[in-house]
Amino acid sequence: MKTYVIGDLQGCHQQALALLDRIAAAEPQDPAILFAGDLINRGPASLATLRHVRALAVASQGRIDSVLGNHDLHLLAVAYGIRPEHASDTLGEILSAPDRAELIGWLRHRPLAIRVQGHVLVHAGLLPQWSADQAMALAAEVEAMLRGPDLEGFLRQMYGNEPAAWNDNLRGADRLRCIINAMTRLRFCDQDGVMDFKLKESGKADPSSGLMPWFEVPGRRTEKDTVVFGHWSALGLMVRPNLIGLDSGCVWGGHLTAVRLEDRVLLQEQCPQFQQHAGKV
Repeated sequence: MKTYVIGDLQGCHQQALALLDRIAAAEPQDPAILFAGDLINRGPASLATLRHVRALAVASQGRIDSVLGNHDLHLLAVAYGIRPEHASDTLGEILSAPDRAELIGWLRHRPLAIRVQGHVLVHAGLLPQWSADQAMALAAEVEAMLRGPDLEGFLRQMYGNEPAAWNDNLRGADRLRCIINAMTRLRFCDQDGVMDFKLKESGKADPSSGLMPWFEVPGRRTEKDTVVFGHWSALGLMVRPNLIGLDSGCVWGGHLTAVRLEDRVLLQEQCPQFQQHAGKV
């Protein structure tokens, strides 16, 4: 069975359907399909997209799944009354849908990271201090809280940029917030793994800043693993021997991209421009 990973959908339902049809046509046996998070928001059909991916996943017996992205977590926070909707959000249909509870319940049970065929799939990135084994264990800590009885209390403590650096001695909300920020928001950090969340629209940092993409930090402990991620539309499609970046700007007028992990075959769908860049991508 082949495995495909699809980049950020962000509510681009028609393009998702077209790409899924192309995957089905290419595979005589049903493939595994994983999504890189941010299933919803900013695009024109967040409700239809979430319903469709959930239905596929529920019927697949684990063959189809998605990691959580920052927009997916934002939906949980809005649904539980922790955060207001942003002006650019396209979540209203989900929040007023008759199957809202089922959709939110499914979303909160999604993993933060998935390990498959020597690849680690995460929405944004991994801190350079983490091995793949440690990253999976840390993701499981967050997943337990998201699936637990005090989700609302957890969501109230989830937001914030601190602590910006990982320490194995972190505990409680600080520990979980640092894990979430790395796996769903990270783009740049310094050589010590201190995260920066100010640069959002660029794929490059000023050399004088001391910042670099998280995957270029010297001595990164996942250098020998292949990390697959989305989240960084300004970076665009990136395929390296040990790195696959799949956010090719679907919602911004770019492409929706899928990669077959076994041989790096790429499939893409051109997308209309649904949003103008406004600093938060």
